[in-house]
Amino acid sequence: MASSSSCDSLAPSLRAARPCLWTRPDRPAQAPAAAAVVDAAAMHAAAARFDRFAPLLAELFPELQASGGHLSAPLVPAHALGAALGLGPGQGTLWVQCDHLLPVAGSIKARGGIHEVLEYAETRALERGLVAPGGDYRLLATPAARTVLQRYQVAVGSTGNLGLSIGVMAAALGFRAVVHMSQEAKDWKKERLRQRGVTVVEHAGDYEQAVAAGRALAQHDPMCHFVDDERSLSLLQGYSAAAPALARSLAAAGITVDAAHPLFVYLPCGVGGAPAGIAWGLRQVLGPQVHCFFAEPVQAPCFLVQMLAAPGTHPSVRDWGLTNQTEADGLAVPRASLLAAELMRPLLAGVYTVQDETLFQHLALAHDVAGLRIEPSAAAGFAGPGMLTGTPQGRAWLRAQGLEAHLPRATHIAWTTGGLFVPESEYTRFLHRGRAQPPAAGA
Repeated sequence: MASSSSCDSLAPSLRAARPCLWTRPDRPAQAPAAAAVVDAAAMHAAAARFDRFAPLLAELFPELQASGGHLSAPLVPAHALGAALGLGPGQGTLWVQCDHLLPVAGSIKARGGIHEVLEYAETRALERGLVAPGGDYRLLATPAARTVLQRYQVAVGSTGNLGLSIGVMAAALGFRAVVHMSQEAKDWKKERLRQRGVTVVEHAGDYEQAVAAGRALAQHDPMCHFVDDERSLSLLQGYSAAAPALARSLAAAGITVDAAHPLFVYLPCGVGGAPAGIAWGLRQVLGPQVHCFFAEPVQAPCFLVQMLAAPGTHPSVRDWGLTNQTEADGLAVPRASLLAAELMRPLLAGVYTVQDETLFQHLALAHDVAGLRIEPSAAAGFAGPGMLTGTPQGRAWLRAQGLEAHLPRATHIAWTTGGLFVPESEYTRFLHRGRAQPPAAGA
C-alpha cells in the first residue's frame, strides 16, 4: 500500500483533477509467483491456445490470412515523436507498441477478449466432441459445429473495445453474442457490433453498472458465459501473452533490456486487466529492469485511487470528488479490478494521470509526426516519458532507483490501445480538437 505521506502529497492534485505522478519506492527484485492469480505456465498456455486456433482464425477472418491466423501488432521506432513530446537528448529513445493495429478488434482488448472466447470455445468443443485434443480446429467452422455452439451465449459488459473483441469473435464462432454497453460507449462501436450479428444492450449507467447488469443476467442462464472484466483470469492470461511477443520484437530490433539498458513501458489503464496482464508478463519475461507505469484520465484514475487505498477497501473515483467523465471512453472506469490490483501491488512502478486535452494534443502529434492513427484513450501512454523525465517526482524516483545514469541507454515504449476502426468523421474531429492548441509535451 502507498504510504500516508505519498497519499497526502498527491491528494490535492488528485482531488482537483490535475495531472500527477505516483511512484512505488520499493519493488521486490524478484517478481512474486502470484500462482493464485496467474503464473508463467498460464501465460505460455494462452500463447499456445492462440497458436492452436490460428488456422481457424485465418479461415474466419480474411485480415488474418497473411499472418496465418496470428494476432500481432508491430513495435515501431518513434524517435521524432519522442523529441516532439519532450524526451530530450540523453533520456532514451521512444518506441510504440501499436496495439491500435491489432486485427479483428482494432485494440489491445483483442489479446485478452479473444483469448477468453477461444478458451470457452475450446472447452465446449472438446466437451461435445467437436474437435479432438491436438486436432484440426478448423472443424469449428463447419455447419455441424456451429449448430452446437449457437446453443451457448457469450456476454460481456463494456465501454466499447472489450465488447468489440468479445462480440466479434463470439459471433464469428457461432455463439449468441451479447454486449452490455455503458453510457460512455461510442455509437459507432455499437453499430459495428450490430452489423456483425451481436446483440447490444444499452445501459444509462456507467461501466460499473453495465458490468453488474450483464453479470446478474448471466447468473440465471446456465448456457451463458459472462466475460467478467473485473474478475477474469482468462483475460489476464490472454493479455500476458503479449509479453513473449514483445520480447521477440525487442530482440529483432536489437534492443537490450538489462541493468544498464532499462525499459520503461507506459500503458493506458481502465479497469486494469489489460495493463496488469501485460505488465505482469513483461516482468516474468524481461525481469526487474522493465518498469511499467499505468496512465489514467484525471477524472477517472481508478487504479491510482486503489493503489492509495487502505487494505481491504475498494474506493470509487467519486469518493475523491471526481466525475469519471472522460473522452477516453475505454478508460472511464470508477473502480479498479481488485484482481488486477492484487497482481500489480508489488510490481507496478507507478501511475500518472493526464488531462483530456493532452490526450487530443498527443493524438494529433502522433498523427502529424509519426503517422499513427489512434483514439484518445490510446494516447495516454505518450505523456509517460515527460512525466518520468520532466517532473520533480519522476526525476526523484529515477535517482532513488539508480536509473538516472542509465537514461541515455533506456528504451521507452508507449503502448497504444485502440483506433483502427474509428470512423473517418470521428477521427477528423479528434485531429481538429488536438490541433486547436499547441501540442503539449507533458501531461
